Amino acid sequence: MSAVNGSEEERREQKNYWMEHSKDLTVEAMMLDSQASDLDKEERPEVLSLLPTYQGKYVLELGAGIGRFTGELAKQAGHILALDFIECVIKKNECINGHFMNTSFMCADVTSPALNFEEGSVDLLFSNWLLMYLSDNEVQKLAERMVKWLKVGGHIFFRESCFHQSGDSKRKVNPTHYREPRFYTKVFKECQTYDDLGNSFELSLVTCKCIGAYVRNKKNQNQICWLWQKVKADDDRGFQRFLDNVQYKSNGILRYEWIFGDGFVSTGGIDTTKEFVAKLDLKTGQKILDVGCGVGGGDFYMSENYGVDVTGIDLSINMISFALERAIGRKCQVVFEVADCTKKTYPDETFDVIYSRDTILHIQDKPSLFRSFFKWLKPGGKVLISDYCKKSGKSSREFTEYILQRGYYLHDVETYGQMLADAGFQPIIAEDKTNQFVEVLQRELDAVEKNKEEFIRRFSKEDYYEIVDGWKAKLKRSKTGEQRWGLFIATKSF
Repeated sequence: MSAVNGSEEERREQKNYWMEHSKDLTVEAMMLDSQASDLDKEERPEVLSLLPTYQGKYVLELGAGIGRFTGELAKQAGHILALDFIECVIKKNECINGHFMNTSFMCADVTSPALNFEEGSVDLLFSNWLLMYLSDNEVQKLAERMVKWLKVGGHIFFRESCFHQSGDSKRKVNPTHYREPRFYTKVFKECQTYDDLGNSFELSLVTCKCIGAYVRNKKNQNQICWLWQKVKADDDRGFQRFLDNVQYKSNGILRYEWIFGDGFVSTGGIDTTKEFVAKLDLKTGQKILDVGCGVGGGDFYMSENYGVDVTGIDLSINMISFALERAIGRKCQVVFEVADCTKKTYPDETFDVIYSRDTILHIQDKPSLFRSFFKWLKPGGKVLISDYCKKSGKSSREFTEYILQRGYYLHDVETYGQMLADAGFQPIIAEDKTNQFVEVLQRELDAVEKNKEEFIRRFSKEDYYEIVDGWKAKLKRSKTGEQRWGLFIATKSF
């Protein structure tokens, strides 16, 4: 069978599927879930809150359905074009939202080559549950066209069901593609387009996160959304790119996880996590923010063992992709999001605890971040941070070059504690845990060397020696006192 015929057959199958589920044009039918009305009340405002400003701008909504989002988008957009490939569905949308004078409606299939829009004409491309009904090849082709249609500086937002279905509606057949999130991230990340002058443009990921309404109501992290911005290909997106392409490449993350244990990429894995979390006196229902959540092991542990609601953020796209995969089937109250903690904002007094393991070493302006932590915490709330530190006084040239190469900004333990005090926290515990760090490093190194053949089979000989040499260097720096490890617990007094 040719690829073209295969694609045509898939489109027929998808159309038949949605014709079957469009006999009853209700929210329940469109969301394929008996709880749709309740979910919609939480989920729709959450999705809309993730969008960039689009007031007075041109919005193209693909796979608009009966208009669950069309009417909301129309309230601010300069103009919105709502498009769907099922005629009765888009007519229902027009019936509901046709009173908006800035809204037009089109029945068309997004995979059709005949569907086209002027290059650089769209400010916001919005879709909710569309790409999972396209083949891999169709997703790639549509992504390329979407980038062309988008203005420079414009945004693409899409949301998909990943890994498995969420809705409980019975289905005779289910042609939906429940992909891994990494597929969508890779496809859109690799899109490039050029203007008439030869300038190259691509998409920069603004955020990727799971929908909190599904986490709260179904303990399900598989509803995932992405927000991208069209930028010049040579624009500097330095640090995130450094993390994903250098320090936290996928293979590097998996090596760390092999050493620290499933779900962990920070010193001591589950053992130090249990020890440090026990100091927080967590209570059921408390809200926790994990800054630099890695692949999620600490968040799963806190949620599953203490009944807390955790928001895990990390600037590394690779880290969050793995965290979402590790969440499958866990049934816990954890939301993951790609976010820069220095730019992210939360309402004052949102969290009971802010938790961070070996992450803030990447942040240059720690005082500003700690002031944000203070505002985000409820009175009586706590910050717990473990982090790389350095000895007081002048560092050796070798250690200075190391922290520069890694992109670290290190302080001695006392200075670190003082920065927390200056942000308003009191009391503060600032402990030098370097001796424990050395013990843990030695145990980890011994385990890798003991299981050398297994490690090499899983990765490579080059990976093995890179890890062993890295751990030996950390041990040397720590034993001489140059590199130190601090544990900080700071309270926002009532």
